[in-house]
Amino acid sequence: MKLSTKVSVLLLAAFSFTSLNSCKKTFDISPENAIDYKKVYQNIYDADAAVLGIYGQFLNLAKQYEILNELRADLMEVTSNADAHLKEISTNNISSDNPYIDPKPFYAVIANCNDVLKNLQTMYEAKKINESNFEQRYSDIGALRTWLYFQLAIHYGEIPYVTEPVVNIYDVQDASKFPKKTLDELVPELIAYMEALPYLDPYAEGSSLISQIDGYPSKMMFINKRLLLGDMYLWTNQYNKAAISYKNVLETTTPLGESAPSGAYWNFYSGSSGEDNDAAKPSAWQTFFSRSPNDNQYQWEWLWTMYFDKNFQPQNPFVDLFSNSGGRYLVKPSQSAIDNWNNQVQNDGTPFDLRGANNSYKIINGQPVIMKFLYNYLNATTGLPTNILEKNGKWFLYRTSLLHLRFAEAANRDGQTKIAYALVNDGIKGTYDDPALSNSVLERITNLEFPYDFDARKLDAPRIRGKYHRNLGLRSRVATAILEDDELKDNSRMMQMEDVIIDEAALELAYEGNRWQDLVRIALRREKEASGSGFAFINSKLEAKDPLRNEIREIKTKEDLFLPFKF
Repeated sequence: MKLSTKVSVLLLAAFSFTSLNSCKKTFDISPENAIDYKKVYQNIYDADAAVLGIYGQFLNLAKQYEILNELRADLMEVTSNADAHLKEISTNNISSDNPYIDPKPFYAVIANCNDVLKNLQTMYEAKKINESNFEQRYSDIGALRTWLYFQLAIHYGEIPYVTEPVVNIYDVQDASKFPKKTLDELVPELIAYMEALPYLDPYAEGSSLISQIDGYPSKMMFINKRLLLGDMYLWTNQYNKAAISYKNVLETTTPLGESAPSGAYWNFYSGSSGEDNDAAKPSAWQTFFSRSPNDNQYQWEWLWTMYFDKNFQPQNPFVDLFSNSGGRYLVKPSQSAIDNWNNQVQNDGTPFDLRGANNSYKIINGQPVIMKFLYNYLNATTGLPTNILEKNGKWFLYRTSLLHLRFAEAANRDGQTKIAYALVNDGIKGTYDDPALSNSVLERITNLEFPYDFDARKLDAPRIRGKYHRNLGLRSRVATAILEDDELKDNSRMMQMEDVIIDEAALELAYEGNRWQDLVRIALRREKEASGSGFAFINSKLEAKDPLRNEIREIKTKEDLFLPFKF
């Protein structure tokens, strides 16, 4: 049987269990509806079905993930259409029975991960799959489970850690079997688990899991394990290890060499303009969200995305969440987010940031609408649905800009502030463009050891094309005026550079599901370094969302950062 046909049937089966619960309370997951694979682990196709079934179930977390990571932070606020539960999230005055903070949907996926991991091990021991197939699938599901626990720990602060199959997901409440672990306790344990996995690369070319699934490239669906490791190293202040993990991802196409097809060597994850040439084309930025996932330019920018298709469940939740045409329009950009974009200046002196109006958001019928998730539903020019009944879309999880900002954060803390400045600002070639070395083979190169060895040279005599000569820097590639403070390159300005990084993330990554966890990571780090500075940092961001400070709950203790855990 061809994989594409088998997978299509699989995804319908994987998605169908969610529709069984459509009349139940939001996010109420019944264990008896969990996917049962136990009778079908007979060959490689069954193993693939199990893996893809988990990712099918994972799609159900998209709305909750977006709300918890963006609405709690400073760039998103509720509209007049929002219910009391969303208003609680927006102001961080959250009651324990708020359905958006229910951890059960996460644990439902985790329970199935545990089942799949156990059965993959059984298949391998029974020689139903070979070692390579086992290692790749086992490591993938193990990494996805790790990501789920990492998210839970970030949001709840203390959670049960269950790694064995359970008969009923409510069993995780048994503290005698599954005592809760704090964020500080769990993340090092998750790191150790990830480091011990047998396979950390993406699925190998030729894998039966790499295919077109109803027109979508499956290779974009799977978690990147090295990115996850890098993020967890960053949370535990292991900055050099984080930078190494991120650089390994940046070097994904390096073994292919300069002759790699479709510009892969130069463009994959390099922070280029989105075109297969050296020019900066700021207008291409919006297309990172609207392009087909089969386009080279889309795959150069994105490392992890999932797809919502009109023919399958679950339905795309982002139309209801964001759109005022065919949706419920429940959340919108905060005024402080809009002001952040409007306060930037373009290279020509115009007070504007391309990433704001008509790209990250658009005024439609007089209302600000978050657009990043709607380009497959709304016409970018008119703001009207192309077909109001067809709610195709994508769930954006990790892209090159996030990778560069996380690398910059790690490098900055690891004594490489100049590299952080380069990635955020005008790229390696702009920052290391020393006039005294003009046309020299030493110009536009960092001359540092891995992971800080960047070569952005482009010379004809001798001919040199450094791998990163198309790296433009986040601000430069959208023609936003670069930061002219040369002192920011100095390691002594590390704290100021960290502020620049987090502010740039607001401009570049808004609504992509990272904001709350970024703010919390910085707050916890600074709170340990200087009592009170971390909470002051996060409160200053939240206060900008609500200048009168009459609704948003102030963060006074570490516990205020976390949600109540109620199963």
